[in-house]
Amino acid sequence: MKTIPDKNILLFKSCLVNVEYPGVESSTKYIFDKMGVEYFIDPNQSCCTGLGHYYDLFDQISTSALSARNFALARKSNHENIVTLCSTCYAIMKKSINLLNSNKKARDEINGILERAGLSHMKYNVGDLDSEKNVFHMVEILYSKVNEIASNIKKDFSNIRIASHHACHYCKVYPEDAITGSRNPMILDEIAAAFGAEVVDWYDFKKATCGAGFSQRFANRDLSLSATADKLMALEGKADLLLHMCPNCQMQLDRYQPVLEKELGRKLNLVHLSVAQMAALGMGADPYKVLGIQTHSVPVEGLLEKIKDI
Repeated sequence: MKTIPDKNILLFKSCLVNVEYPGVESSTKYIFDKMGVEYFIDPNQSCCTGLGHYYDLFDQISTSALSARNFALARKSNHENIVTLCSTCYAIMKKSINLLNSNKKARDEINGILERAGLSHMKYNVGDLDSEKNVFHMVEILYSKVNEIASNIKKDFSNIRIASHHACHYCKVYPEDAITGSRNPMILDEIAAAFGAEVVDWYDFKKATCGAGFSQRFANRDLSLSATADKLMALEGKADLLLHMCPNCQMQLDRYQPVLEKELGRKLNLVHLSVAQMAALGMGADPYKVLGIQTHSVPVEGLLEKIKDI
């Protein structure tokens, strides 16, 4: 298994996390602080452009030029281990590093862009970063600390049935770098099991997309929501909580569950949390001040009533 860092971490801010579920970031920081994970958040960091890139608004050169700037910030602060809260950020970072390291024409073009912008000091040199050794997803840090986290759990999850939704851009874009298989991903399941929850480790559509498809939720709404409904209905009566590792997936399934309940004429009775929110909750974090459950579309309070103190 690859080495997972616990220091020199640049915690990469996510636009979707900040806008939709800011509790994912505050929950991650809560856990990192409790576990002694050393990290830095750079106020000069820019967006990864993932949303614009996958909406076909930003080409790869533009996206990688912004990535090169972010990589320079990571090096400057001596926090070269980039940890993302979003699977799209994760995939964008890895793809940009691979392009910059392997394609001289693209690298020269990107460095020319930086020079014309007055950012010559941020030019990228081959080998400045390694996509496998310097880019990680937040869930990998949690997984590496799962036994320590479990020993600090203050909540009893034994009455909760938890299923998982593993993000496509983590499991399927660079499967050789993921620390869980793409055929039957289990990293979220294993974390949930360590907390004492009843894990629904397999269900129909477990490997299926959340249905968002970025522009598909708008360009092909019916098809998009059909995929979302398949996943939600597959868990009807089987799980209380669906665990997430990507804000886009969480947004699709949490925001559109009430919409689908109206369209289908049935209650789906599923609550949505990021794995970071669940871990922070278990360690005693405040559901509103840290987890930010007030930002969710599906109310979380009913689930909290089932989770007792140890």
